[in-house]
Amino acid sequence: MEKDKRRRDRLGKWLKRKFQGAEPFGNFHDAEDDTHDDCSEYDAYDEDFVGLMEMSGYTRTNEFRIFVGTWNLAGRPPVGSLAVDLDDWLNLRDAADIYVLGFQEIVPLKTSNVIGTEDPTPAARWNALIDRTLNNKYGCPWLETSASSTAVVGAGSNGGLVPEKTRTPLPTKTPLTDREFPRKPSGCYVILTSKKMVGVFVSIWVKKELLKRYHISSVKVCEVGCGIMGYLGNKGSVAVSMCIEGTSFCFVAAHLASGEKQGDETRRNYQVAEIFRRTVFPRPPQDDYKQSLPQTILGHDRIFWFGDLNYRLYLEDSSARQLIKKNDWKALKEFDQLKKEQNDGVFRGWREGDIEFAPTYKYSTSNCNRYSGGVPNRYGEKQRTPAWCDRILWFGKDVKQLSYDRSESKFSDHRPVSALFSIQIETLRCTNPLIAALPTLSTFLPSLNEPNDEDCKSENTLLSLLVKDI
Repeated sequence: MEKDKRRRDRLGKWLKRKFQGAEPFGNFHDAEDDTHDDCSEYDAYDEDFVGLMEMSGYTRTNEFRIFVGTWNLAGRPPVGSLAVDLDDWLNLRDAADIYVLGFQEIVPLKTSNVIGTEDPTPAARWNALIDRTLNNKYGCPWLETSASSTAVVGAGSNGGLVPEKTRTPLPTKTPLTDREFPRKPSGCYVILTSKKMVGVFVSIWVKKELLKRYHISSVKVCEVGCGIMGYLGNKGSVAVSMCIEGTSFCFVAAHLASGEKQGDETRRNYQVAEIFRRTVFPRPPQDDYKQSLPQTILGHDRIFWFGDLNYRLYLEDSSARQLIKKNDWKALKEFDQLKKEQNDGVFRGWREGDIEFAPTYKYSTSNCNRYSGGVPNRYGEKQRTPAWCDRILWFGKDVKQLSYDRSESKFSDHRPVSALFSIQIETLRCTNPLIAALPTLSTFLPSLNEPNDEDCKSENTLLSLLVKDI
């Protein structure tokens, strides 16, 4: 034990010397500029430590929670009263580490919106409302995101995080000074990225604490339009690729073809195949490490596909409504089109939690809990068989679903759906007790404990630094 303690102390001094220079990500074996006493002891320890790492077998497992939500907004703009609905949908009583929110029909799908220039205002308004809902829960000041339709906090030129520049305080009559403006507590969320394609919109929010604990990098976005003429954005997807430590994630927010006539599911399946085929995340050719990162959806370690997928029921309207009255979701699920695709279709092998809630579409006019159509049919109402159009699927190992439910907001003709996942990722883990017991680099370098607005590289743990160097 005494010998191990001495070796840990020596390792701490060695790490401090190695990482407090101008290039903290330098080579472990670069000792040409050593100016410390007992350099021979440290240099001798270089080989000792590296050899120890090679023999130790790094496979450390970390766990965190991801919230994935989808909501078709029926083209309605956000209003102040939605704060209550968002609070219920996001389930902030059981807060997640990452919020991945997908919206459909964030704007009306009329011709001017489909073929015209993208208007960033709706995305900015929704981001501002999400920001307020998430951060007010933790006592943060109300913040407003940039008006840009694409905001990325991650994906710097070096593949790591760059300082957040897209969020500014709401204007006040008297500007707040640095002393008067409250500091954000560690539980606050920041926007990682957001992107709008016509009506499809994705917005990803991350706890600031998570940015300190993990190295999040290579945030890339790809949009695929497969609506009118097979390429316009009234239908399609917005996909986000990112890496947390050494694990790659892909989030696909989609809006597929509507319709419940025979053969409409074939159009949806074709669009899914097109999204798989045409979604490509480019990587800079000069960076060999990024070239090894996945460029397609299925190349990622953990994949989440969510949205208004529009799959209906192989069942006539009256029979479906009878099962709904009985709350017999198991019997109703036997006629679900998406279930068939999971068994032997385009989503074969993909997983979904047990559906124990009522179909989410189509409800009559807003502020109503009655499904549209039925007998007798009200004048002017569309006859639609209720169905689970809004879905959340996943693919990959080490994903555990903790909840799968819908919210009861009457804002649109769809009900919002959410799922909470417990995710395991592998980072640098050492089976050797000497290395496994080591604290993070911030223990040796206190300056790393607080994020630097000018250079967020300091938010990496010792483990991610070792990965870079090795």
